[in-house]
Amino acid sequence: MAGIMIIAQISDTHIALDVPDADRRMQDFARAIADINMLDPLPDVIVHTGDIVHNGRADEYAQAAAILSRARAPVYVLAGNKDRRDNLRAAFGASGYLSNQSDFIDYAIESYPVRLIALDTLDTESNKGAFCAERTRRLIAMIDAELTKPIAVFTHHPPFEVTVGPDSINFATSDAMCALARAIQHSGRVIAVFSGHVHRATAGHIGTIPAIVAPCIATGLRKGAYPEAVKSRPVYYLHRFDPVWGFATESRVV
Repeated sequence: MAGIMIIAQISDTHIALDVPDADRRMQDFARAIADINMLDPLPDVIVHTGDIVHNGRADEYAQAAAILSRARAPVYVLAGNKDRRDNLRAAFGASGYLSNQSDFIDYAIESYPVRLIALDTLDTESNKGAFCAERTRRLIAMIDAELTKPIAVFTHHPPFEVTVGPDSINFATSDAMCALARAIQHSGRVIAVFSGHVHRATAGHIGTIPAIVAPCIATGLRKGAYPEAVKSRPVYYLHRFDPVWGFATESRVV
């Protein structure tokens, strides 16, 4: 059906080579991609909302890139607080969508019924998010570059107050979070925001825009209560867009 779109969202894989559960993290990641590959219909895209690796190292990205290379759908990645922009670009830059003229890893994907806008909330001084005046300007420019399609925005840090977990504000300052939230709302064309970072499933709103946070793929780092049978199984999200009803989100247990 024209206008239908399916987005698979994965987040917070935290691939590392020097931790006791290194193999488990890679297996969780690989199992999630294998499960997505078996879906019928296949998602139009897979979006990884950051913390791809844990230490930002090139050898970690090599492992992550090898796993993502098995995906049957196009893959788009964001930078999380554990990522390093230079090594992330080196690992995934050949795909072309990261080749903008900015230090920030932000971009728009125009090929689908919904425009996908990926943002860079990385703060190199903190695990919390940042969103400066230059990033605000870039976001507004991306939103205003096309005026007809609905928009889904992807961030690593949730740009709303999270009511579960240790931190309600996941940005270094509330002003930065509010600046991002205002920019997201400015056009009226953003219909959903999808994030990661807090390692648990939660949701909220940015004004009237639904905002959804996916749990982390790394089962050893996942927060929240899960049945015993699910604790060792990765969980990811499928966001299904219908031009009449908008997005509906399904939690998929591998």
